[in-house]
Amino acid sequence: MRYLALCTDYDGTLATDGRLLPDTIDALERLRASGRRLVLVTGRELDDLQKVCTRLDLFEYVVAENGALLYKPSTGEETPLAARPPDAFVALLRQRGVGPISVGRVIVATWEPHETTVLATIRDLGLELQVIFNKGAVMILPAGVNKATGLTQALEKMELSPHNAVGVGDAENDHALLALCECSAAVSNALPTLKSAADIVTTADHGAGVVELIEEMLRDDLASREPQLTRHHVLLGTNEHAVEIRIAPHGETVLVLGAKRAGKSVFATKLMNRLATQGYSFCVIDVEGDYGTIAKAVSLGSPSRPPTANEILKLLQGADKSAVVNLSGLSKSDRLAFLTALTPKLAELRARSGHPHWVVVDETEELPPLGDGESVLYVTERPTSVSHEVLHATNLVIALGSNAQALLDEFCQVRGLDRPETQVTTLRDGEALAWFPQTANAQPFRLNSATPQQDPAAAGGGSGVGKPGSERAARARTGSLH
Repeated sequence: MRYLALCTDYDGTLATDGRLLPDTIDALERLRASGRRLVLVTGRELDDLQKVCTRLDLFEYVVAENGALLYKPSTGEETPLAARPPDAFVALLRQRGVGPISVGRVIVATWEPHETTVLATIRDLGLELQVIFNKGAVMILPAGVNKATGLTQALEKMELSPHNAVGVGDAENDHALLALCECSAAVSNALPTLKSAADIVTTADHGAGVVELIEEMLRDDLASREPQLTRHHVLLGTNEHAVEIRIAPHGETVLVLGAKRAGKSVFATKLMNRLATQGYSFCVIDVEGDYGTIAKAVSLGSPSRPPTANEILKLLQGADKSAVVNLSGLSKSDRLAFLTALTPKLAELRARSGHPHWVVVDETEELPPLGDGESVLYVTERPTSVSHEVLHATNLVIALGSNAQALLDEFCQVRGLDRPETQVTTLRDGEALAWFPQTANAQPFRLNSATPQQDPAAAGGGSGVGKPGSERAARARTGSLH
């Protein structure tokens, strides 16, 4: 499964008139039975929530008070994630006629039209507070606290990545929640601005809309929605027309071919750096010690001290942890035994937690296929160096060096495919010959892996990827861009 957690707002989303309906409860129970996990992310105060929601036991964590309080229903443990505004602030609000006022563990809340007085009071007292709106509610919180910051804390405790989460909401204060999650959904009764920002808008409203979303998760893990989920697609480079080429961050099998010193590890490193910038984790199986520093990755092993499987798996349990596993200190026979033991454990970790999101296999003929539907980058000199299972799973071939065309021809020969027509003759430094063999009518094209100016990795930006660029990338796959 790709999507291992559903992170849902309560009022206006999961709840109808403040209550969970039986059909909604049934869907939540079925989602849990599938092995997925539930997080409730709400602006409500915990005491109030416990009065209206009788099934908090369905949720592994509750992020209450709009991200300011973490609650674990199974143990009753409460963890404030920020400091409450000073009592003098609340007293001055009441003195100035603001009411009703509700004070939680951290949050202070009132209603419109008191936001003007609230903002003036924050200014007059010189406090570092923010105001967040929620369909008429006015919530006052410490600066920087929102549903995304609270959910991040919950997911870290669950050892899950936001890239394996679906978020669903309905109001202004749900923007941060939806932006954090890999897939964002809005129920049909949501505010127009939230629906325009979401990847998915349900047909039904409130809890019925969440049920609709759960049914899709159970049916195909949202695979049928993939054409819409381009927000996090990863930049590979540009083609000969300067059009960005992007790939999905999940379910890709990429084969990079080239002779020694053709730039294979350089290409793989660029891709891993871009993945790291977007918050994806990876594990590089580095047989020959070719990989140096990769952003946000921990190097394990050296020519004098091979790594252990336990230290690799312990590191990778963290949802945000990446590793470069240097096996150059092992002989070929010892390496085979090591990989034979590590591979099923790594596959189990990926199946259970969804990460590491990518595995890079460099010059490792011994390693068997690493699971159906997972993202794997195989780096080798020739197509005959990997298994037939890998060749048949490959949906992107990238050939580097002066013999790139010959390598692509060899791939077609061992795969039993007709040789595609190509107008690429010679490659310049930093370029490769790329082809999507599973895309109908696709033609090989020149791929420049240099970082364009608009690449988020170059700019130090986040993971947001505009849909227009992704549409161009999709058209580039079919060879229709000329």
